[in-house]
Amino acid sequence: MILEQTPDDLPIPADDGACAHLTGTELPEIELNCTNESKVNINNLSEHTVIYIYPMTGQPNVELPEGWDSIPGARGCTPQSCGFRDLNVDLRKYATVYGLSSQDTEYQQEAKTRLHLPFELLSDTDFLLKKHLTLPTFIIQETERYKRLTLIIKDNVIKKVFYPVFPPNKNAEEVLIWFEQH
Repeated sequence: MILEQTPDDLPIPADDGACAHLTGTELPEIELNCTNESKVNINNLSEHTVIYIYPMTGQPNVELPEGWDSIPGARGCTPQSCGFRDLNVDLRKYATVYGLSSQDTEYQQEAKTRLHLPFELLSDTDFLLKKHLTLPTFIIQETERYKRLTLIIKDNVIKKVFYPVFPPNKNAEEVLIWFEQH
C-alpha cells in the first residue's frame, strides 16, 4: 500500500451542502492539542490561517479500514498533507497552515515526522469543531471521521471553504491559487 499515491478509480465526493453555512462564521473558543505539545485556541489565530481537515492519515504497514477506498473523499490524506508541505514556502507568504483530524496527538506527531511536515497538526479527538460548526463526518467500522474540507480564515472568521476536496493532492494548489487571486 502506497500512502503517497491515490488510486485512479476513487469515487468522487459530491457536494452535499454540508458546508454551505460556514462562510462568514466566526470560529468558536476551542483549544486543540497540537503536535508541538502546545494547545491552540482556534479563536486566537491571527491574520490568515488555513486549516485543512482530513479523515485520517494512514501509517506504513498498517491496513486502512476495510472499504476505505470506496468512501468518496476518504482516501488521500497523505497526498493532501504532502501537497501542503510541498507548497509551504509559497503558502506562508499568505497564511499559517494547520492540518486537523480526529486522530490523537501522538498519531499526528508520527505523521508530521514521517512526512516531514513544516507546519503543525491539530487533534480534535472530541469533535469539538463538529459540535460548534456542524462539520460533516462519516462512520467507518464504528469510528467517526471528519469529511475532507479546507477552511481559509481571516481574523477568526471563515472566508472561504473548499468542500468537497477532490482530488486531495491538488488542494494546496487550489488554496494557493485562491490567495493569489484575492
